[in-house]
Amino acid sequence: MDKHNLNRRDFLGGLVAAAIATPTLLATSPARAADALPFAHGVASGDPLANRVILWTRVSASGDANPRVLWEVARDSGFTRVVRTGITRTNALRDFTVKVDVDGLAPDSIYHFRFTYNGARSTTGRTRTLPVATNAPVRLAVFSCSNFPAGYFHAYAEAARMSDLNAAVHLGDFIYEYARGGYASDDAAALGREVLPATECLTLADYRARHALYRTDPGLRALCASVPLIAVWDDHEVANNAYVSGAANHTAGVEGDYATRRNAALKAYHEWMPIRTPDTSDLRKIYRSFDFADVLSLHMLETRHIARTVQLSEGNFVGPDGIDAPTLYAAANASSRRLIGEEQLAWLRERMTASTATWQVLGQQVLMGRMDMPAAIGLGQISITGYQRLTEKASTRPAELTRAERYILAQPVIPKSMDAWSGYGFERESVLGVARDLDRNLVVLAGDTHNAWANDLLDDGGVPVGVEFATPGVSSPGMEVTSRTDDPAAVARWMTANVPHLKYAETGHRGFMVVTATREECRADWHFVSTVKSPTYEFFAGGSLRTLPGAHHRTLIPAA
Repeated sequence: MDKHNLNRRDFLGGLVAAAIATPTLLATSPARAADALPFAHGVASGDPLANRVILWTRVSASGDANPRVLWEVARDSGFTRVVRTGITRTNALRDFTVKVDVDGLAPDSIYHFRFTYNGARSTTGRTRTLPVATNAPVRLAVFSCSNFPAGYFHAYAEAARMSDLNAAVHLGDFIYEYARGGYASDDAAALGREVLPATECLTLADYRARHALYRTDPGLRALCASVPLIAVWDDHEVANNAYVSGAANHTAGVEGDYATRRNAALKAYHEWMPIRTPDTSDLRKIYRSFDFADVLSLHMLETRHIARTVQLSEGNFVGPDGIDAPTLYAAANASSRRLIGEEQLAWLRERMTASTATWQVLGQQVLMGRMDMPAAIGLGQISITGYQRLTEKASTRPAELTRAERYILAQPVIPKSMDAWSGYGFERESVLGVARDLDRNLVVLAGDTHNAWANDLLDDGGVPVGVEFATPGVSSPGMEVTSRTDDPAAVARWMTANVPHLKYAETGHRGFMVVTATREECRADWHFVSTVKSPTYEFFAGGSLRTLPGAHHRTLIPAA
């Protein structure tokens, strides 16, 4: 059993946190912490429905070209009440992964599952089917951006200890494609977390090896064995800042054909993730829905490979007097720009029309909130602290402003990221319009930025349509690294005071959030870890916000 030594003390601005002496499993190296062969990569479940769920594992069976695997599902962890069982085979064509879509299960029920190969048994996993009727809250742990060399996956480990979750939702960047020594790898050697393969992922073998490496992390294996996973990809499952025909981190002619690379990455993803493949003829079509009784409908979207137009570059709109904001906004809002595409938008409209759930929740990758900031900050020309000092100088000693300082202050506001929905304003308005016209209570989940946010979502006419809860990264560094001169707490205070519609920010820690929905409210509770650079860490609670149903309540309010 994992052992915790709990000490109570003040932590970060008066928050009371539990100081956790890391369990023995987390203290070991990834290789030593791996499950015993032949199930070294653990077990997982995913894509739960009311009567079925995907079960997953991988068989490491050297010399056996066609392993024969027994799977079992039981009501109890001792497997005295087995309800479903079967035999399946795997092979090198699917990288010896095993995926079984088990049906005939009861709604809103907890099951235990395991695999057996050649007399050896896997770890026992725990999964749960979706409710068809419930008076209980629906609870989802939400994750994004888990970068192996950046640090330990403590966020996964903490969520695995929560026994009341219906599912874990991953919004993308489950793996990263970079070579050893690449992004966020400064401490990888010291942590024993250098990537495999050592080169950047380009081929099917590369992406398979990277997925295999990530599943040596004990926190990830613990999460996957404890709760069903509902996941979509973002860009790093293929390459940074991916779009429909390329990626910023793909050099055509040097790194091969992009479509070949993308297809290899998506094949590995479908092999290694416990997801149901909606369209085997087009692996890009990963969008799908999950209904948690009449409380919550979760619609998982694809925003990278089906339709996304190449991202705009702010640098293309800079002239002698600075950035041309009107032209930038006009380009970003052009009707030709696509993020999800007409077919997926029509599917979303159909799903939201048919749903009777109180909450319509979008599980997707990038921020939908407008998040407009002074251009000098957004372009990295000045820190937030520096900008604060400059505005104070302008109000108290304007005659002392230099020409460069006046230039910075004269710059307009621009979107924080053109990779987010702000770079695709027409489709953002289309999605918001669907929720508004159907009179649905919209909650958008987002990841990607590595930091925690919450936004009110308003349409172009200023009508409140819904809210956005954004989860921090599991391990990928956030603004505390990109804005090294700024105190994270000061950044959060400045942003919530100066960015319209932004109601919550935490820019200093990694973690996850738990979204809890009832017919009466939908709330987010953020959870953080003190560090991902050490096997020992502290786990503490962050902010909490909620929203209420009904056309007159579609904004964020403090949690009760």
